[in-house]
Amino acid sequence: MRLLHTMLRVGNLQRSIDFYTQVLGMQLLRTTDRADQKYSLAFVGFEGNPHQAEIELTYNYGVESYEMGSAFGHLALGVEDVYATCDLIRSKGGNITREPGPVKGGNTLIAFITDPDGYKIELIQRAD
Repeated sequence: MRLLHTMLRVGNLQRSIDFYTQVLGMQLLRTTDRADQKYSLAFVGFEGNPHQAEIELTYNYGVESYEMGSAFGHLALGVEDVYATCDLIRSKGGNITREPGPVKGGNTLIAFITDPDGYKIELIQRAD
């Protein structure tokens, strides 16, 4: 088995596609519109790596926002340089909610950003 995707419900599909592609550098991999069922899907991810999980952005017609609840934590992305990545995200209008630096009690460098719907995304500087 392998993890295929994580689904996030979004209030504005194009706004979310723009964030994940233009701010985070993902590719729009495919879309589906199910007018009879009143929802649309967009899959984003890092093309060229078929073994990576994707993000499924789901827009339910007429629903502009969702309550986050307390169960969901965050998505995590490995980056080469967390400081440079945050600078790039900030320059493209992204929202840094935890500035880059070591994780409390450790040396791993992390930062947090949020997407337009408020989902948290952790950036982790990877050594590999």
